Amino acid sequence: MSRIGKKPVQVPQGVTATIDGQTVMAKGPKGELKFVVNDEVLVKLEDGRVSVEPRDQSKDARSKWGMSRTQIVNIMQGVTEGFEKRLEITGVGYRAAMQGKNLQLALGFSHDVVYQTPAGIEIACPKPTEIVVKGIDKQQVGQVASEIREYRGPEPYKGKGVRYADERIVRKEGKKK
Repeated sequence: MSRIGKKPVQVPQGVTATIDGQTVMAKGPKGELKFVVNDEVLVKLEDGRVSVEPRDQSKDARSKWGMSRTQIVNIMQGVTEGFEKRLEITGVGYRAAMQGKNLQLALGFSHDVVYQTPAGIEIACPKPTEIVVKGIDKQQVGQVASEIREYRGPEPYKGKGVRYADERIVRKEGKKK
């Protein structure tokens, strides 16, 4: 039985939530998001709360129950506060800078890597070694941060590369004489 799915989702102050069939839409100060709930899950809006429950007790319905509730929580949080991922760049000569809407990365290649910012995402570089990815869609923010990290992931010997701010790199010992 899903413990997460049992709790109803409280609609935050300043957010209007509507349910149209299996589509949950939330409109708030940061924007508008929607999520289409799987057919095996029943979703209801009552008293400013969105409740989610499985249509039957099949394994498939129960497995999608908690995930659906979490997705609804994410859209509610996205339209009120938004999401943010921080990346750090480590390495001599490695740096990032914004060039208009594009992110320009110097990562030790013979050329600079230019990453075009997708719609709905805001990228900032407060320092040359720090990148902040912001947006209202949690999945899209994580995807963009992952794509930037993929250009030069952290290596285990010196720790050079692009990593998440809260990521801990397990270091390996170098050659012994």
